Amino acid sequence: MKGMQAIRTRIRAVKNTAQITRAMELVASSKMKKAQDSALGSRLYACELAALFQAVTQQVPLESIHHPFLEERPVQHRGILLITPDKGLCGSLNQNLLRTLLTLPKTTRFIAIGRKGVQFLSHCHSDILAHFNCPDTIKFQQIQTVVHFLLEAFENKQIDTIEVLFPRFKNTLVQEPTLRHLFPMTDLRSEVQKLQEWSGAPTTTNPKANDTHFIIEPDGKTILERLPILFLKKTLYQILLEAKASEHSARMVAMKGATDNAESLIQTLQLEYNKARQAGITQEIVEISASQHTA
Repeated sequence: MKGMQAIRTRIRAVKNTAQITRAMELVASSKMKKAQDSALGSRLYACELAALFQAVTQQVPLESIHHPFLEERPVQHRGILLITPDKGLCGSLNQNLLRTLLTLPKTTRFIAIGRKGVQFLSHCHSDILAHFNCPDTIKFQQIQTVVHFLLEAFENKQIDTIEVLFPRFKNTLVQEPTLRHLFPMTDLRSEVQKLQEWSGAPTTTNPKANDTHFIIEPDGKTILERLPILFLKKTLYQILLEAKASEHSARMVAMKGATDNAESLIQTLQLEYNKARQAGITQEIVEISASQHTA
């Protein structure tokens, strides 16, 4: 009976765990749907921005543009914006991201979004310039502070590059750690092509392949000098949306796996309990029969 009592206690504990993981799965599933819709919907704007970049670069010689964000310089300190979740329980998402950090040089300086990244960087004694919070619902206005800090650090030469390490959302089951270089944009046409590929826009360089016509005012050079900052804002916004979609997708999959494992364990424990109970009943019958035969 003592063994049966231990099995019953364990079954109750596993059932309670399964209820918790099931509830977390449902919450993550709801948040995942909203985050995925936001991330995929925002790609339409990125597609139009890529088309605008392409139209302007076809009219303005890139050699005539002199912009601090378009000029390469010696790299003493790489600047990386690390985007991680605030919480765990999302499978290997955090581990895959943080494993990438171990391959970076010691001179790298970090700006962190999310508590998990801050905790890891602090533990590794990395150079953290700033850290920011990231709510589940991301609005475009919320990234202005991050963009302003990045641009100021780049202009003051605290960092010589602006790169982003984040979990890129590919689908519900796949979230890929991605390190993306943003500034300086030494090859603007290559950056335009990357933006087109990322947003799903056609990557052809033939202007006749696109029926969209742009009227550029006041002139292409002025517009092109203002586009890099808009490019940074939009790209960071899209990256944050992708990171949130990745986080909720990974958490939903992890909690579903935990729930399935708990239910499988409950079945195993229930079978073990039934065997122990049957053995106990058999033992009682044998003892009763033995006592009657003795009498």
